Amino acid sequence: MTLIDEINRLKKEKSAVILAHNYQRPEIQDSADYVGDSIGLSRRAMEEKEAKIIVFSAVDFMAESAAILNPDKKVLLPTLGARCPMAQMLTVDEIKRWKVHYPLVPVVLYVNTLASAKAYCDICCTSANAVEVVNSLDAETVLFGPDHNLAEYVHRKTGKTVIPIPERGFCPTHLLFQPEDVQVLETKHPDAIVMVHPECTVEMQNVADYVGSTSQMCRYARERNAETIIVATEEGIMHRLRKENPGKQFVLAYEDAVCPNMKLNTLERLYTALKEEKHVVTVPEPVAKRARKALEKMFELKN
Repeated sequence: MTLIDEINRLKKEKSAVILAHNYQRPEIQDSADYVGDSIGLSRRAMEEKEAKIIVFSAVDFMAESAAILNPDKKVLLPTLGARCPMAQMLTVDEIKRWKVHYPLVPVVLYVNTLASAKAYCDICCTSANAVEVVNSLDAETVLFGPDHNLAEYVHRKTGKTVIPIPERGFCPTHLLFQPEDVQVLETKHPDAIVMVHPECTVEMQNVADYVGSTSQMCRYARERNAETIIVATEEGIMHRLRKENPGKQFVLAYEDAVCPNMKLNTLERLYTALKEEKHVVTVPEPVAKRARKALEKMFELKN
């Protein structure tokens, strides 16, 4: 019996569901029940009424969100060390410090934050709906964290004053993409279109034909009649893009754009976590209650 067979056996035995982010290893994506972006997967988990266990193969803040939104289910993170560097950049103390300077300004936090930070915001957003969330607020100025590049993208799309907290929060992997690399690739693939994640720099966004989240990129790739697409986001998404679009060529804008934290999850670690039901993700109820309110407020918007 293979490891995947064992995982499937345990899933049935324990009424478990496996959720994998678009940046996970190919073998994990192929063994998952659902593959998607962080909030899409958390929403999916909420729809799994029969599931008792959720194995969330991603990084810490995503598993936290799933636990917050599914308090009646046991949420497991295959690798405890799978932490998002960007999420660590925004602390509760930092939020409080900015709120002292802007007491009447709403706080919008990207879901790429820890639960403790979410508990101090007015509403959460994803890279897919950040513009919609900010536009929904009756305010011309917002505090927005932790990604500086996404904040700039939202500012340009909404025309509102978007103050990034911290001032230079970023995703280390998305910062690796540079316009020069795209220009070189375009000489090799003159008919290619370019998709860029909004966590990339403004300079990268400016060379894109399309800027969007991972889920939006997947949809855009399916809908566009293009033979070659240059992709600027973590390399894990390439597996899904190629799987869903066998007739198209996908070229990573920077070959070494790998998130080491996402890749900490392996089939072996996933199997062990499910077998032993270890690495249970818990969020203190006072924190979970406040963070849940910010997440649910986001879900109330029609996406």
